[in-house]
Amino acid sequence: MPYLSAITLLWAFSFSLIGVYLAGQVDPWFSAMSRIGLAALLFLPLLRLKGVSIKVAVSFAAIGAIQLGMMYCFYYQSFLYLSVPEVLLFTVLTPIYVTLFYDASKRQFSPLFLLSATIAVIGAMTIKYQGINAGFVSGFLLVQGANFCFALGQVAYKRLIENQQTPLKQSSIFALFYLGAFAIALPMYLLFGDSNKLPTTNTQWGILMYLGIVASGLGYFIWNKGATLVNSGTLAVMNNALVPAGLIVNIVIWNRDADIIRLVIGGMIIAFSLWLNGRWQQR
Repeated sequence: MPYLSAITLLWAFSFSLIGVYLAGQVDPWFSAMSRIGLAALLFLPLLRLKGVSIKVAVSFAAIGAIQLGMMYCFYYQSFLYLSVPEVLLFTVLTPIYVTLFYDASKRQFSPLFLLSATIAVIGAMTIKYQGINAGFVSGFLLVQGANFCFALGQVAYKRLIENQQTPLKQSSIFALFYLGAFAIALPMYLLFGDSNKLPTTNTQWGILMYLGIVASGLGYFIWNKGATLVNSGTLAVMNNALVPAGLIVNIVIWNRDADIIRLVIGGMIIAFSLWLNGRWQQR
């Protein structure tokens, strides 16, 4: 739980940094590729494959390809059909996928954890709901593809670590996670990127460095490590805790318009779902 909470606060700043300084100014495919590349460079010096089976190594790379690489493929295309509020609205279904994927991996069904995830979704929708346009169906399906990949990657990573017979030092192999994602991000940039929209200011380069090394590099490692230490219900709820955290940061620092009443009510609903999940876990 402390790992997930810390990264929730860290990632809360990323939304505003991207929205204020990068969105519409820097090619999103380049942003994604550079972030993943910097994260890979951060962990490459720590890479130690001695004693690691080929199956585990390939699994780490495959999880990175899905959780980051494929997720970006769906995510960025969805903006061709949806507004930003609509994309955010449709991402709140991620907790449901997390809970269902984890239960399916263990061939079980936990209705209480699913209920806590559903309550968290209601809280996030309370904050983020906006009207939808006529062409939302294609965009909705693309966002669900992104949600699917992000949730599947989290659950696959959690189950991979849980199934190890001997403890695995995650930092010594996590570079493979980013290399797998980079294997997707690089060809996507080469195919769809716009070389005329590269960063042009020191601020933009600095933000990309921060997002790559800190938000992506340290962030995804700590988040996935934290995912291995909590139950599926808590993991599902924490996927939506970013919603109120990101809005609070945006309001306090950048003074963007926001519905404070929706923020407070939605945040309280998400907090309640987290408390409820903890009570069930104790029982």
